[in-house]
Amino acid sequence: MTALMYAWSALGGDPARLSRLTTVPREGVLTARLPVRELARACVGACGLAAAELAARRAGLPEVPAVRVDDGAVAAAFHSERLLRVDGRAPVSFAPLSRFWRTADGWVRTHANYPHHRARLLGALGLPGDASAQRVAERLAGRPAGEVEETVSGAGGLAVALRTPERWQAHRQAAEVAARPLAERARLDAAPPRGFPPLDPGAAAVLPAAGLRVLDLTRVLAGPVATRTLALLGADVLRLDAPWLAELPDQHADTGFGKRSATLDLDTGRDVLEDLLSTADVVVTGYRPGTLDRFGLSPEELGARHPGLVVAQVSAWGAYGPWRGRRGFDSLVQAATGIAVTEGTAGEPGALPAQALDHGTGYLLAAAVLRALTEQSYDGGSRLVRLALARTAHWLTSGIRPEPAGEEPYPGPDAWLAETGGALGRLRYARPAVSFTGGPADWARPPVPWGSSPARWAAAPAARG
Repeated sequence: MTALMYAWSALGGDPARLSRLTTVPREGVLTARLPVRELARACVGACGLAAAELAARRAGLPEVPAVRVDDGAVAAAFHSERLLRVDGRAPVSFAPLSRFWRTADGWVRTHANYPHHRARLLGALGLPGDASAQRVAERLAGRPAGEVEETVSGAGGLAVALRTPERWQAHRQAAEVAARPLAERARLDAAPPRGFPPLDPGAAAVLPAAGLRVLDLTRVLAGPVATRTLALLGADVLRLDAPWLAELPDQHADTGFGKRSATLDLDTGRDVLEDLLSTADVVVTGYRPGTLDRFGLSPEELGARHPGLVVAQVSAWGAYGPWRGRRGFDSLVQAATGIAVTEGTAGEPGALPAQALDHGTGYLLAAAVLRALTEQSYDGGSRLVRLALARTAHWLTSGIRPEPAGEEPYPGPDAWLAETGGALGRLRYARPAVSFTGGPADWARPPVPWGSSPARWAAAPAARG
């Protein structure tokens, strides 16, 4: 089974739809020891097919529009946060304390891009808040990697011991991850179909998510990539953040296309939240499993209060197993699951050519939402879809066969880049990789400054069909 067939099957898609998809394989794209190119192509392809399927359903088309997946567009999209330019300036990527460190018995990977994560890391290591990278290196050099992992994680920070693939496979969390499907999908109740707002017959492009409202409670890459994709497809996407947890500026610019951005304290803004939920179609969360449950945001509670809602969740390690409550990012999952060892050289850990776990999982999450909307339109029911970076990593390391690279050359990303102006400045960015005949070629608007939008929907809800 090809990677695309596997991904589409995991999403519950009709195998006959695969005949509507063509690919443009290119040599030299996302080169790695692991089949990253195949994973990326499959994730974007499955998302494009899910979008085309929903477009056909809503527009009453006689067949699903043709989907085209170009490896060049996919590679640019998977590097979007690196290719971004803001007024000509390259983005700030990893902070000085986000890296691999030698320990007494191996290596540990830390993540400290956010100020609060940096503070927790230094606190767990018994270092002052202004400690240099040299002092961190000295402190870690004398401690076992496993001890550092447990100490920092216990303090709410982010550190993972480097593991070989074999060591990860022997871990309890790995067994829990491997036992789950790539995309967990569930119907929560017997709610009737919601119906869709009618599509605009005069629109320049078929937008399968037009008129749908998506409440975006995600951070970092995977969740925002998913909601950025739903915005491309016409959804009214409102991202909500806590007022005291500002997003990293460049990351916000890269993943904010087509969206609006608001802040809300969920402890004091429950009425505002409930008002937003009352007319939402989709809620996407990207926090640790269970973190938002106290605000009435568990899938079961949401479905009970708002029948027919689609709830999508993404996390690092999954909503199960001993690591279900741990924080995590793409780089940490690569370190824990053996990917960094596989991609390393001369005894030093390496990395995938892109944050492929984040991007791939993001496109799969968007695809799962689109498929849930299609299924809900026929059969009703509140829906839950759930993905995890660690499960995507399991697929990459043990479930994908390499495929021929193709004869088309890869000229580099320039052919898939565009520029636009906006409130954040002049932006160079990667154009969308999701593409189908008659669909959108770009986002309707550039990103807005973080927290600059009101915490309400853009317009009155559209009439339901």
